This record gives sequence, C-alpha cells and structure tokens, in this order.
Amino acid sequence: MSGREKSLDLEVASLMRDRKSRKDLMRLLADFSTIGLSLASSIFVGFGIGYLLDVKLFSGRTTPWFMLIFFCFGVFAGFRTLYRLTQSKDL
Repeated sequence: MSGREKSLDLEVASLMRDRKSRKDLMRLLADFSTIGLSLASSIFVGFGIGYLLDVKLFSGRTTPWFMLIFFCFGVFAGFRTLYRLTQSKDL
C-alpha cells in the first residue's frame, strides 16, 4: 500500500469516527465518483465527435482518422479534468 492510500484510509477512518463528519464522508465519496464519470464521459464524447465527423460529414472517406484524433483529444481532456479535480479538492 502506498503512502497516499494509507493517508486516504486514515482520513476515511477519522471521518467515520464523528457522526457530524458523515456529511464530509459523503461529499468525499461524491468527489471520487465524479472523477470516474468525468474521465469516461470525456473519452466517450471525443470518440463520438470523431465518429460523426468521419461517417456523417465526410461520408467515411476519412475513417478512422478523425475518430482517432478526437479520441486522443477526449483522453487528454479527461486526464486534464482529473488533474484539475484532484488539485482543487486537495486529494
């Protein structure tokens, strides 16, 4: 277990001790679920835009280039969002 995981476990354990801190625990869990959803949705949207450009706009002549390019944009946007969320929440 890495040092970061240990500190997270200690933080969760300390939050569980206090009844009034359950609200903080739920907020922390909501932040973690937001990270996964934002990463997946960014990749999906990038892939979808690339697919639409390839198939609908260019009638399949550019397949799969726009799909690959916008997939990479989606991955980049997803990790940028992941980085921003972790920096703003001080995780």
